[in-house]
Amino acid sequence: MRGAACSFLIPLLGVTWLGSFPGFTQSLEDPAGRHAPPHLVFIMVDDQGYGDVGYHGSEIRTPVLDQLAREGVRLENYYVQPICSPSRSQLMTGRYQIHTGLQHSIIRPRQPLCLPRGDPTLPERLQEAGYAAHMVGKWHLGFSHRGCLPTHRGFQSFLGSLTGSTDHFSYRSCDGGAEACGFDLHDGERPAWEMAGNYSTTLYIQRVKEILRSHDPRKPLFLYLSLQAGHPPLQAPETFLHAYRSVENPGRRHYAAMLSCLDQGLGEVVQELRSTGLYQNTVLVYSSDNGGQPLSGGSNWPLRGGKGTYWEGGVRAVGFVHSSLLKRKGVVSGALIHISDWYPTFLGLAGVSRHRGGRLDGHDVWGAISEGLVCPRTEILFNIDPVSKWPGGLGQRAPMALHGFGVWDTAVRAAIRLGEWKLLTGNVGDGDWIPPQKSRMPACLERWQGLEKRRDQRRKSIWLFNITSDPYERVDLAEARPEVVKHLLARLAEYNRTAVEPRNPPDDPMADPQLRGGAWGPWLGLEGEGGGAEDERKVEQKLKVKHCKVCQLKALFKKVGSRLQRTSLLF
Repeated sequence: MRGAACSFLIPLLGVTWLGSFPGFTQSLEDPAGRHAPPHLVFIMVDDQGYGDVGYHGSEIRTPVLDQLAREGVRLENYYVQPICSPSRSQLMTGRYQIHTGLQHSIIRPRQPLCLPRGDPTLPERLQEAGYAAHMVGKWHLGFSHRGCLPTHRGFQSFLGSLTGSTDHFSYRSCDGGAEACGFDLHDGERPAWEMAGNYSTTLYIQRVKEILRSHDPRKPLFLYLSLQAGHPPLQAPETFLHAYRSVENPGRRHYAAMLSCLDQGLGEVVQELRSTGLYQNTVLVYSSDNGGQPLSGGSNWPLRGGKGTYWEGGVRAVGFVHSSLLKRKGVVSGALIHISDWYPTFLGLAGVSRHRGGRLDGHDVWGAISEGLVCPRTEILFNIDPVSKWPGGLGQRAPMALHGFGVWDTAVRAAIRLGEWKLLTGNVGDGDWIPPQKSRMPACLERWQGLEKRRDQRRKSIWLFNITSDPYERVDLAEARPEVVKHLLARLAEYNRTAVEPRNPPDDPMADPQLRGGAWGPWLGLEGEGGGAEDERKVEQKLKVKHCKVCQLKALFKKVGSRLQRTSLLF
């Protein structure tokens, strides 16, 4: 039954499960006297808002996360991307989206597109350094060709989903409404039909515990746990829903229950690390992948905006590092850190000093986190997305001349932070302040509601904020500080000169899982296993020019059928 999907194996997690963390302050030594590389555990949570963790004052109970963060280093100037695929791509490559061609939107299930195979991934580099690498959870970096799968990108094992969202019990995943649906839970490269019915968080935590129990502690481990909670659909075991029965908003109630189940599961993971003797030489990083979605139960309050936007609520993340190897613990770090920094930071911890492939955009920030040293990062390019350019600059005849100082077209969707300054241009998303979804909202908060919808805001295409003094982005300084605006626009132009063309091919009808037994999976190069990235580029080009007539007809009939089905439900 669904209500029993998460068990209470460790009662009173926040009080009794760990206690204090006595341990080593430097990495362990192997029998030869050399320092053994640390085990690396990266935990990514889906759609967790800045205001959705106990230590940020949330009503959602997260005692395990609170304790891990309290006894580690809390990252309070930490940034990710506003949506799923971009954050994951930068974790895996250490490179900005403009350098991988993934600067527009997510990777859709039917797109012949995936993480560029010319860029070595983090697990591939760590495997070269002798690490075992395992992944559990959500991939969302493309799977059109077998070479795109996690097991072909450096992971020795994989249990999880390939698409961006599945039912947490049945693992049914749909793209385009009901136009293309299929099963999406894979163990390695095969559909794991027999595992359907298990709640995703519980299933993934159990697999992680199995990996830890079977791992040889003498071999360094990289474990990537990418949980889909609390991404929709909002589903949780009845036990956890009951704990939030007083929350009137059903979306918030289900969302909170999902995070509490997740919190308990992570307590079990850390307990397993201790039981297997891995804990004392492990670096654990916790990160959300983007801001919360208020329409789906999340909260970024008091930050502005949410998932899908470049306001702070979309890109400032919940994050911390927990490890016995930290030289300082129990502190809050204000170091400017971006998700692309984990790539070089983990390679540095693993002793991999030389990078191969393209230039990295990430920095090794371990010294800043562990010792409080000066952080090498002073700037973050959030993105430049020319595909999302506003036609005509919101009706302005010449946005570059009027607002861009002849340097930058402010109709282009872009965002950058340099030191204390943050600049946004173009359509950066809804910028409202949305308090937590409670039955009563304090009157003092109401004045922020709808502020972004004022008439004088509708034609704006450029904003400037001092994030240090104004983290809630309430005071736009674009007109007051034109010299700062001009400098940051010039930085955008410099970055843009290094950008590759966005890769955003149309959907391929041949990706429909019903053409391959009902499960999502690779559909290109299956017969001869040849082609690789070149195969994908040919398909991209073909789809841009002309769709296969037979496939078009199939897609049309499926679309008409699904619409008729939806219409029939109304009567």
